[in-house]
Amino acid sequence: MGNLSAETVEHAPRGKHSDGDGLSLVVKPSGARSWVVRVSVNGRKRDIGIGPWPAVGLAVARQRRDEIKTDAKAGRDPTTQRSDVPTFGQAAERVCDMMRPTWRDPRHGDIWLGRLRKHAAPLWHMRADRITRSDVLAVLHPIWHSKPEIARRIRQGIRKVLGWVMAHHEHMLANAAGEGIDAALPRTPKVANHQRAIHYDDVPEAMCRIEHSEASPASRLCLQFLILTGVRSGEARGARWSEIDPDATWTIPADRMKGGNAEHRVPLSKQALDVLTEARELDDGSGLIFPSPLRHGRELSWQALLKVLRTNGVDSTAHGFRTSLRQWLLECSGASWAVAEACLAHTLGNSVERAYVRQADLFDQRRQVMSDWANFATSSLP
Repeated sequence: MGNLSAETVEHAPRGKHSDGDGLSLVVKPSGARSWVVRVSVNGRKRDIGIGPWPAVGLAVARQRRDEIKTDAKAGRDPTTQRSDVPTFGQAAERVCDMMRPTWRDPRHGDIWLGRLRKHAAPLWHMRADRITRSDVLAVLHPIWHSKPEIARRIRQGIRKVLGWVMAHHEHMLANAAGEGIDAALPRTPKVANHQRAIHYDDVPEAMCRIEHSEASPASRLCLQFLILTGVRSGEARGARWSEIDPDATWTIPADRMKGGNAEHRVPLSKQALDVLTEARELDDGSGLIFPSPLRHGRELSWQALLKVLRTNGVDSTAHGFRTSLRQWLLECSGASWAVAEACLAHTLGNSVERAYVRQADLFDQRRQVMSDWANFATSSLP
């Protein structure tokens, strides 16, 4: 711990105030404050400026002092350090901007950057080429077992950022988050991430509870529509009126489908059409069928659907109803494997098998099967 505190740094009188180990705060008669580090370079004592306060805070000043002294001990001249190398945080922001156009949901970039800023905070203000394997391990070890999935993503993020720096700065020869730390990170058991689901026999009762819930109309109707059509949560929440065709067909564009490879046509049962008729009253001009009642022109959040289920005692996630439908398709519908997979927008086998599947016939069969599912799912409703 140094001699200075955040309060003394802000209110120190003019003069030079030592924090210890070579770091000092210099306060000029004008009140301007800046940091200097005294270090021995090639046998000569030198004062190296590391920036003004408050742009460089106390914690960052101490960190830069340690980096400079490390360079000096290793025989590197810190007075000739490369000024074009970004900090880890600066590099992370540039990588995020680079990848943002590739993400289907523009919010994903903010989530990726926020997660990295939170869990890799000790690296954020470090110059990227000064980050060592020990620095990366110090970030990962505390969460490696307690939050294995997050830890894995953080390591991937750090590796991506440092890889970008390596690509732009040839003197950086190794990635501190690369294979070199594998031996220091023990294997973590893989945990199956199954979405909670209810048996299909319980779906009619769940539909009844949802119908009589006190949830917002948008959340209630979106959840009912999701169950009746068997689609994923994001596909239902992002549904737009422009995707509904007059022939009772919902055509989801490829860029809103998982994988983004092809559009998906969903046959709409009478019950699904009834939901859409009721949803007309929610129109806010955004084009969304189920717009958020809290954020004008925005989609519902997945938490909004989960809250409806939790508050009404339905022990399933929204995605879990796809499991319920899949189970019903296998055991009760009499549908072929190909029809069942097509109902859930799953890829139908390999390329050879798909060549023998007539999509038009499957769509007609799916329309009948999904009508039967809707009749079953709503059988407890008046």
